Amino acid sequence: MSSPDKVFEALSSAARRRILAYLRDRPLHAGAIADRFDMSKPAISKHLSILESAGLIWRKREGQFVLYGMEQEKLAGHLCAFMQEVCPSSRGIRGEVKDEMKDE
Repeated sequence: MSSPDKVFEALSSAARRRILAYLRDRPLHAGAIADRFDMSKPAISKHLSILESAGLIWRKREGQFVLYGMEQEKLAGHLCAFMQEVCPSSRGIRGEVKDEMKDE
């Protein structure tokens, strides 16, 4: 499992956030991702590596090509956990729901 620090470090880059947006609806081959950017393929590869290390994307080799897809559940889990830690209102609501469930 990736650490929250790795996730937020990965999300700190606008290029990596764009990659995640491109992968939101469907997996893409590395070349198709690189074609959407005005940067070198090694630079794209580095961004993909950081995203994969953070657990935000997966990769699958298909012959000479590499397919990448987004780990939506992991991203959502990290963001939700962060929001629950820093938003007192979300903790309060969650506590109220637990209290109501005990009373039933």
